[in-house]
Amino acid sequence: MSPTRTRSAWLSWPTIVPFVGVVALVLVWGRSLGPVLVAVVAVILAGAVLAAVQHAEVVAHRVGEPYGSLVLAVAVTVIEVALIVTLMVSGGAETATLARDTVFAAAMITTNGILGLSLLLGALRYGTTLFNAEGTGAALATLAALATLSLVLPNFTSSRPGPEFSPSQLAFAAVASLVLYGMFVFTQTVRHRDFFLPVSHDGESLSDDEHAEAPTARAALASLGLLTLALVAVVGLAKIESPAIEAGVEAAGFPPSFVGVVIALLVLLPETLAAVKAARRNKIQTSLNLALGSAMASIGLTIPAIAVASIWLDGPLVLGLGATQMVLLALTIVVSVLTVVPGRATRLQGGVHLVLLAGFLFLSVNP
Repeated sequence: MSPTRTRSAWLSWPTIVPFVGVVALVLVWGRSLGPVLVAVVAVILAGAVLAAVQHAEVVAHRVGEPYGSLVLAVAVTVIEVALIVTLMVSGGAETATLARDTVFAAAMITTNGILGLSLLLGALRYGTTLFNAEGTGAALATLAALATLSLVLPNFTSSRPGPEFSPSQLAFAAVASLVLYGMFVFTQTVRHRDFFLPVSHDGESLSDDEHAEAPTARAALASLGLLTLALVAVVGLAKIESPAIEAGVEAAGFPPSFVGVVIALLVLLPETLAAVKAARRNKIQTSLNLALGSAMASIGLTIPAIAVASIWLDGPLVLGLGATQMVLLALTIVVSVLTVVPGRATRLQGGVHLVLLAGFLFLSVNP
């Protein structure tokens, strides 16, 4: 790459915005923001989301699928977990359900929102969307096991009153989550990598961006670092915006728990945009890798982190879902199985998942 092109790359907006986002985060952290600063932070937050998508695509192009979607899913989830633990440490007993609500919201947004939107857009453009049923089915089975072990079983154990795990039960759930997620990552990236590659209409696996020149290793490493900065800015600025969001939620008469849903929507924006771009390029498998991989990472990394943090956390840790949430989770799993089994989907399946997301959002506002 010539010096001129190198300078222009470093002066481009995807390179500048992550630094601006981190600087803004440092400057406004811990401060009470007025309406003007709230608007400015919102604009920077939107720019950081778009920059994260740009750099995630560079990394994904360099490493190929399914590694690219795995990088973005894990990066977002690690920062999200750090945010949850930080809020729980500082929030005390009032945050007893924060981990449960955040993880469940992330699972519903990814499995119904990202997945449904990708299927709908892909089907509208190409008629029928094709994906690998073996890989997607394996991801869905792992997700169902993770969600049931971590979010449903606490309602039926008897060692502690209420929807809580005992310390030994929580330790088992944490280890089981790590084992399941580790087994899936090994299957996705080593043993059966071809199950998670995009497929063409004749059923053949496609290499990622096979007709475009891959970025250099140096460019990919730079994008990986900028992706991390952008994600830190996204999550941190979403936290900064949370008081304004809380005020808006309260003014609208919504339950306080809806704030977590709004923040989850903001944090998952990079993955949503990346999945939509993949769907518009007829790479639905990449979109499904992002959706289900993000849901698995959210549970598989959050539960072990919370289990370790519970050593010094005060107050109860409520993980069991409510009755309405369990019904939504069960319905989502059943519908997802029916969507995945044929290995192809139409706009109908995408619409069904989006209606389930709408049901989750509506019941979050009107429980």
